[in-house]
Amino acid sequence: MTDKTTGWTGGQRAFGDFAPGLVHYTDKVLFDEVWERPQLSKRDRSLVTVAALLTAGNVEQLNFHLAFAKQNGATQEELIEAITHLAFYAGWPKAMSAMTVAKNVFADDSNDNEQEN
Repeated sequence: MTDKTTGWTGGQRAFGDFAPGLVHYTDKVLFDEVWERPQLSKRDRSLVTVAALLTAGNVEQLNFHLAFAKQNGATQEELIEAITHLAFYAGWPKAMSAMTVAKNVFADDSNDNEQEN
């Protein structure tokens, strides 16, 4: 364990004092410790996370994690290909649901980029 902090506050912003234990584990353990371990790059951690979420059918969490994966260096093309590849291993319906989320997340990214220009 480490006392180092990344300043991650996603759990706090989502749940505040409503679920302090989950906030602690999200912000301090998951993002301050696990995501900072040097054995995997953040890009690779993001690809693994997207694959795990898709496989488990947790597509709601993909709204955050697909955008986070792009922020961590994965390209839109790589993420689309990963979802396509996972269709054969995790199931077609899960991949179709994940691709729907990806299409919306990436469309939002495109709209944000157009508004900046």
